[in-house]
Amino acid sequence: MTDRVFNVLFLCTHNSARSVMAESILNRIGGGRFRAFSAGSLPSGRINPQVKALLERLGYSLADARSKSWDEFASADAPAMDFVFTVCDNAAGEVCPVWPGVPMTAHWGFPDPSSAEGSPAELASFTAAVYAQIERRLRAFTALPFDTLDRMALKRRLGDMADGRDDAAPEDSR
Repeated sequence: MTDRVFNVLFLCTHNSARSVMAESILNRIGGGRFRAFSAGSLPSGRINPQVKALLERLGYSLADARSKSWDEFASADAPAMDFVFTVCDNAAGEVCPVWPGVPMTAHWGFPDPSSAEGSPAELASFTAAVYAQIERRLRAFTALPFDTLDRMALKRRLGDMADGRDDAAPEDSR
């Protein structure tokens, strides 16, 4: 297993729900092998209340969490990203900045907790379901054999994950 730490940026238009969850989850489950960040093209300036409540209930520290612009990660002095994932359909269609480090990119769309409607219990349930989808995808991502996959094979695996094939078979069994 490689000792390298991979920088991962999650993008969503408002950086208030899905990207914040992905950042939090990967920083927790990444075993020190990943350093996650999140940002948005049009940050809302706040974390979605349902997402905040869920993450706090699950024991995440949100002391440093904030909704921020992706411009913070496009400057020359920003950390070089190894991976950039869009997690909402709007951000996937936007013209992104040029990221230092020429990261590998993929679109991993998830439903938007911010657009959900219903009772507080229904909103909490919907947000928890989206959280579970993101966590499952990130667990599959962190389990990839990064030290044995070349760039093309890794890009293909990320695409498989985007297509909902999170449990894609290892390269040698395809």
